[in-house]
Amino acid sequence: MIQHIKMKPLLKKLVKFVIGLFIIINMICAFQAYKLTHFYDGIGEIKKPEEMGVSDKLSAAVFGVKIYKQKSIDTFAIPHQTITIKTADGFNLESWYATTNTVDDTIIKPKGTVILFHGHGGNKNGVIKEATAFYTMGYNTLLVDFRGHGNSKGNVCTIGYNESKDVKAGYDYIKTKGEQNIIMYGISLGAASILKAIATDSIRPTNAILEMPFGTLFKAVKGRLKIMNLPQQPFATLLTFWGGVEQGFWAFNLQPQQYATAVNCPVLLQWGSKDARVSREETETIFKNLATSNKTFVEYTNSAHQSLCKNENDKWLKTVERFLNK
Repeated sequence: MIQHIKMKPLLKKLVKFVIGLFIIINMICAFQAYKLTHFYDGIGEIKKPEEMGVSDKLSAAVFGVKIYKQKSIDTFAIPHQTITIKTADGFNLESWYATTNTVDDTIIKPKGTVILFHGHGGNKNGVIKEATAFYTMGYNTLLVDFRGHGNSKGNVCTIGYNESKDVKAGYDYIKTKGEQNIIMYGISLGAASILKAIATDSIRPTNAILEMPFGTLFKAVKGRLKIMNLPQQPFATLLTFWGGVEQGFWAFNLQPQQYATAVNCPVLLQWGSKDARVSREETETIFKNLATSNKTFVEYTNSAHQSLCKNENDKWLKTVERFLNK
């Protein structure tokens, strides 16, 4: 009886401790989710998780990483216009539009238009090399800053949920030019957003070149925790939950691997085998789910989660040209 009476205060303390710990963990995860989806104006040091030391990772685990909005600096050497494209929900997207009439002083008719989309936290500067390659192949190119990125309006990123509207806006703009051959190109977030735009925003590109799209947002969060050597659970679940709550959508339903089932155009899916963020399993699931029978998967053995064009340029050029000339 005495032991039973003594146990009650101890049990109450334990319950209070568990509840307090649960609240603290959720507060940290909600704060981390906010930091991951909001970019700050100004100039500051940017470190990818892969570049962080132990102390940086510990600090990031508690206080989050302040991601600065990287302004686009026009270093695109191809003659082009700087234009503004407006999305259906009112965002102004700064873009560079290059139309090709001559290559090596030879007048040509453009083969089509390639619309290029960058990754999370980047901007259209990150796809200049790819755009230059497409231009040299004879294509018009449109490089787009996602909302919240580069020189576009906003400071919030929804990791593909609303960015599919940006893909739709770029596609619609090129359609107004009378273009019939529209190729969508995207890296990471860009590739995931293209998959969603095809599935939910009714775009119908001629071809799609997708590099390193994540399978689901939940898996993308797990991948980020993995490269930071942090426990994947329960943090991946809580970060995904709070990220969606803060942005007003159910984040567990953001699944590019499911959107792939709506893709009927020819697809070139590319992935680096050293990619610590996006797994082979995710990539193979997306490839399997693509509705089109005209699909190609190419693995780059010397590349991680990075520009495949920059890192393995010869292979990238040959692969892309072969795909587009089928």
